[in-house]
Amino acid sequence: MADNQQISNFSHEIIEFQRKNNLNDAEMALNSHVSVEHIHNIKAMREVPDPTVVANLRNYMEHKPKGK
Repeated sequence: MADNQQISNFSHEIIEFQRKNNLNDAEMALNSHVSVEHIHNIKAMREVPDPTVVANLRNYMEHKPKGK
């Protein structure tokens, strides 16, 4: 899969996760320990995320505690 398609898919996953959990970028950044700038850039497809950033975001999205 091309990098642009992977970024597009991942950015869509983030957006859907935030929508379902009523989270803004700042809340997502605080809880996932990824900077809000990285989240903005990934969602805008301006940045190919580092594997560590992807791992942190995926880990948070998969194991999100209730209310956070």
